[in-house]
Amino acid sequence: MANGCTVGNLLFLEKILRVQPNVKKIFLLIRETPKRSVEQRLQEEVVDIELFRVLREKWGEEDFNSILLPKIIPVSGDVSHENLGIVNSELREEMWREIDIIVNSAATTKFDERYDVAFGINVLGAMHVQDFASKCPKLEMLLHVSTGLIPEKPLHMGETLAGSEIPILDMDEEKKIIEERLKGFLTQKLTDKEISRVMKDLGVERAMLHGWPNTYVFTKAMGEMVLEKFKEKVNVVIIRPTIITSTYKEPFPGWIEGLRTLDSIFVAYGKGKLKFFVGDPQSTLDMIPGDMVVNCMITAIATHSNNKHDLCVYHVGSSRRNPMKYETIKWLMHHYLTENPLLDSKGKPIRIGKPTTLNTMASFHNYIAIHYLPFLKVLKLINIMFCNYFEILYTNARRKINHALRLAELYKPYLFSQAIFDDANTENLRMTIQGNNMNMDMLNFDPKSIQWDEYFVKTHFMGIAKFVLND
Repeated sequence: MANGCTVGNLLFLEKILRVQPNVKKIFLLIRETPKRSVEQRLQEEVVDIELFRVLREKWGEEDFNSILLPKIIPVSGDVSHENLGIVNSELREEMWREIDIIVNSAATTKFDERYDVAFGINVLGAMHVQDFASKCPKLEMLLHVSTGLIPEKPLHMGETLAGSEIPILDMDEEKKIIEERLKGFLTQKLTDKEISRVMKDLGVERAMLHGWPNTYVFTKAMGEMVLEKFKEKVNVVIIRPTIITSTYKEPFPGWIEGLRTLDSIFVAYGKGKLKFFVGDPQSTLDMIPGDMVVNCMITAIATHSNNKHDLCVYHVGSSRRNPMKYETIKWLMHHYLTENPLLDSKGKPIRIGKPTTLNTMASFHNYIAIHYLPFLKVLKLINIMFCNYFEILYTNARRKINHALRLAELYKPYLFSQAIFDDANTENLRMTIQGNNMNMDMLNFDPKSIQWDEYFVKTHFMGIAKFVLND
């Protein structure tokens, strides 16, 4: 069973169908929307997208639709609900009887997601997947996709990070805090936006209180803790990828869906909206192509299936074996966008200037104070003089500046990080491939094989332009 239409799961699904076409069934949990059924979402968001082009060409449209496609069973559900939100009892029973491997990559990855939403998907979701898995008698493995921590070892229930103000993390207490805060809104006259802002702030506040930098990694860590004892029943594998980038080779180079952190910076710079880069030029950005993450997942499944029950953690990243500096990324962006400028709304190329680097948070705040706050103060004064005639303009300008300041604070731990992620377990897994004479090219997840300069200029940036921006 695969969980959700996330980028990682789409790549995983495509790879399994391509290299293991004899797979009997893949139950794909998809959240139904008021306007689209799970069957429609499967067709439009999975089967019809460019990612599956190679499969369609290999099999031909007729065989693809009649032989391969029926192996994918779309299941209407939601991990934040008990029984994964699967209402159809007959289908649920069938899944319990037949499933032997569960892959859970369902997640909300926003750094400052509403705490109730992040907790529901990343924490309760992991709990519900575990409960569902416990009813599958044939189950051999539960593979859970999480996010990186520096040590490559499991998290234990109640564990907090260094610098935490609270010695023990109590998930029941966190759930209670969320429920009480939501209950309190019933007696307050707050807009949906105001409630959302309060819940976002609460998530970051609780994360930092326990030593985590943001709501995303905090709730994903709690999700891992939930699974700790499940190793007594079945093999549990936790895959922790770092920043996932476009495909390196498979099914073709450069495929990507949506903009991630690094890609948003690339687009903002290319569109002329970003005039500066914030961060330590010598900090290491830990990245890994999406197809390498999938290759690691498949190798872990092949290695640990039918083994003695255990919990294994694998970091899939590059900072230890093939590090990439922030400064290098900046100039690769500049080089690519100079040679291949993005287009404006009229189809004309956007010319960019050399990027300014603000290598401390103090220099960032000074830059904002000099280049943006004077304009905001003048706009505020004009707005008052003209009886709030320019209120919308002033409010939008103030919101954009506050948003930039908030994002800088959220990403500060990464932009100024010198952390190197441990990947000894993952390296041992790579050695297993060699020892078992498995196809190294088909299951390559060695970051040392990547030539970063060539990859970014000829693959990743071109992938963003083609598959995200449609330039």
